[in-house]
Amino acid sequence: MSPKSGVRLPDAVLFACNLNRVRSPMACALLRRLMGDRIFVDSCGLKTLETGDGEAQVDPMALEVMREIGCDLSAHRPKTFDDLDDDSFDVVISLTTEAQHRAVEMARGRAADIEYWPIMDPTLFEGSRESRLQAFRDVRDALAARIAERFGP
Repeated sequence: MSPKSGVRLPDAVLFACNLNRVRSPMACALLRRLMGDRIFVDSCGLKTLETGDGEAQVDPMALEVMREIGCDLSAHRPKTFDDLDDDSFDVVISLTTEAQHRAVEMARGRAADIEYWPIMDPTLFEGSRESRLQAFRDVRDALAARIAERFGP
C-alpha cells in the first residue's frame, strides 16, 4: 500500500513523453529507485531521435544530473509506444500533452489509470551550461517530488 494514499500500489507503471530521452527515463529511474522491484516500471516516447551514430540515446545532461543522485541512465535506450514488450500497465503517466493523447488511445478498453503530469522540457532552456544543467536538476527534483507524493515516501 502507498503510505500517503492508503491505496494499493500498482503492479506496472509506464512513464511517457515525446522522445524518451529526458523526462520519462528520469521518472522511470526515480520510481525504480524508490520502489525497487515492487513495481514494474518502464518508459517510452512518441518517437525516437537518432544521434549521429544512428542510435537513440539519453540526453547527456539528463545522464549527468541523474548520476549526481546515484542513478545511472547510461544503459537506457529510448523506445516508442510501439517498441514496448508489453502494454498492460496499471498506470500510465504522461509527461507531455502529446504523450497523453497516445496514452489514452493505448489504454482504451483496458483497466488502466491515465495520469497527466505536465513537466517542462529542460532541453528548451538556453544559456550557460550551468543554467541548462540547473533546468535538468529542476525537472529531476520535480519528478522526484511528484513520484514520492504519488507512490509514497
